[in-house]
Amino acid sequence: MTHHVLVVDDDPTVSDVVRRYLEQDGCRVRLVADGETALAAALAEMPDLVVLDLMMPGIDGIEVCRRLRRTAPDLPVVMLTALGEEPDRVLGLEVGADDYVTKPFSPRELTLRIRSILRRAGQVTEKPHPVLSDGDLVVDTSRRLVTMAGAPVRLTKGEFDLLVFLMNNAGRTWTHQQLLEKVWGWSVGETGTVTTAMARLRSKIQPTGDSPKRIITSYGAGYRFERVGGSNA
Repeated sequence: MTHHVLVVDDDPTVSDVVRRYLEQDGCRVRLVADGETALAAALAEMPDLVVLDLMMPGIDGIEVCRRLRRTAPDLPVVMLTALGEEPDRVLGLEVGADDYVTKPFSPRELTLRIRSILRRAGQVTEKPHPVLSDGDLVVDTSRRLVTMAGAPVRLTKGEFDLLVFLMNNAGRTWTHQQLLEKVWGWSVGETGTVTTAMARLRSKIQPTGDSPKRIITSYGAGYRFERVGGSNA
């Protein structure tokens, strides 16, 4: 299957390099240089994935991602950011980006990340997944819906996959690198992706109270999911 990737970046050198690597990987690529054109292009022909630069003239990548999420909540988005833009990277994940890659970046690593995201997005499970629950937290994995006390919880694709993995392996501690491999499917990559996604996920499913619950940090070891509604078995 040929995947359609929309690359949005006002730097023609970056766009051309990304295009060449993705085409070598079998993707069909469309290049656009600004946010307005990107939204129009996505509306005309919805891509399988968007590579989106954070800083662009006119509508920036944050706003483009926010608007894309309104019409295509499951559309994978990989955001390109500069090294000094950490608050904006966090905001990008908050509005729905599935991952970020910092400039300068390895085109080959970007291609591998995109391939991994597309593979996970296209996976079809033969048997329906059960509904996972922990107290007032309910995760319907077949419909990819999460609720707390009956209210919907909006998660990015990465946050949802991370939550399901942790709940299915409750009580076990996982390192950043293990989570990067198990959830994102990367043998190499920035472990900061895990840290940021974990922080965002924790803020959305944390029960009220002073001490951390559900997602527990084992300092120097990693993270684990502890059920508030009973045994981890």
